[in-house]
Amino acid sequence: MYHVIVNPASCSGKGFNIWKNKIEPALLKERVPFRSYLSEKPGDVIRIAKEISANAAGDTSLSVIVLGGDGTVNETLQGIAEPMKLILGYIPTGSSNDLARDLKIPKDPIEALHLILHAKVPVSMDLGTITYSDGEKRRFLVSCGIGYDAAVCEEALHSPFKKTLNKLGLGKLIYLSVALKQLLTAKAVSGRLTPDHGENISIGNMLFTCCMLHRFEGGGFMFAPNADPHDGILNLCAVGDISKSLILFALPTAFYGKHYRFRGITPYQGRHIVIETDKPLWVHTDGEVTRKENRLEISCEKDAFSMFL
Repeated sequence: MYHVIVNPASCSGKGFNIWKNKIEPALLKERVPFRSYLSEKPGDVIRIAKEISANAAGDTSLSVIVLGGDGTVNETLQGIAEPMKLILGYIPTGSSNDLARDLKIPKDPIEALHLILHAKVPVSMDLGTITYSDGEKRRFLVSCGIGYDAAVCEEALHSPFKKTLNKLGLGKLIYLSVALKQLLTAKAVSGRLTPDHGENISIGNMLFTCCMLHRFEGGGFMFAPNADPHDGILNLCAVGDISKSLILFALPTAFYGKHYRFRGITPYQGRHIVIETDKPLWVHTDGEVTRKENRLEISCEKDAFSMFL
C-alpha cells in the first residue's frame, strides 16, 4: 500500500492537476494499492503524516509518496513516528526541488512515479535533527540554516506577491528580490561553531551558516559540493567577515560550488554541531521557517530512513 500525500498548491498551483490528470490515472493503470491525501492548509501535511504513521504502527514498513516540494517532504518527516520504517518516494513539484536535483530524480512527474514503482531496493538515507534551546526538535532532509538564508525564506514565504508570481511562473523573482533586500539590510552578528564537542570556532560578523546533508539548497546553490547523504556527516558552509559587495560576487559562484575561493566563506564538517549567535536569528529546515533562535544543536543520523530511487 502506497500512501500518497499531495500538496495541490505546489508547482505554482498546478499540483492538484498533476495529481488528478497524471499521477492518479497512472497508479490506477498500474493497479497498485494506494490511498491519497490532499493538504488544504498549513499544518495539514504534518497531521496527515502523523495519522498515516499511527495507523501503520504495527507494520514493518511504511511506503509514502510525496507530491510537492522540499517543504512538503520536510513536513512529512515531522509527522512520521518511526523514520526507520519509512520508505519515501518523491515526485518533485516544488519551486526549489533541491532534493530531486541532488538525487537526480526526474522532473517529469510520470518518470518520477515510474522510478518509485519500479525501484529495485530502497536506498538508505541520512536524516538531520535540530534541537532548539527549549528542547524542541525538528528534522531536516536537505539542509538547515541560521541567519541570512533563513531570513530570505521567511520573508519570501510571507510575501503578498508570492502567490501572484507563482501563478505566472515567476515565483523565483520573489526570492531574488528578497535576497537582495535582505543582503542590504542584514546586520551580521558574532557566531560560534562547535563541531563534534571540540573547540569553539569563531565566525566573526556571521551572515549565515547552513548545515547540509545534500549538495544544494535555495534552488540550486551548491553550498556543499562534497556532501554525501549516506555518510552520516554534516557539511557546513559558514559565511562571515566578508563585505556585502563581495557577497554579491561570491553567491553566483555557489551555483558551481566555487564559493570557497572567497575568504570569509569556510567549509566545516561534523556529526554533531552546536551553533551559537549573539542574538536570535531566523532558522530554516529545508526552507521551512518556524522560529528564531540563538543556540542550535544539529545532529546527523546515518541510514535513518529509506527512499525509492
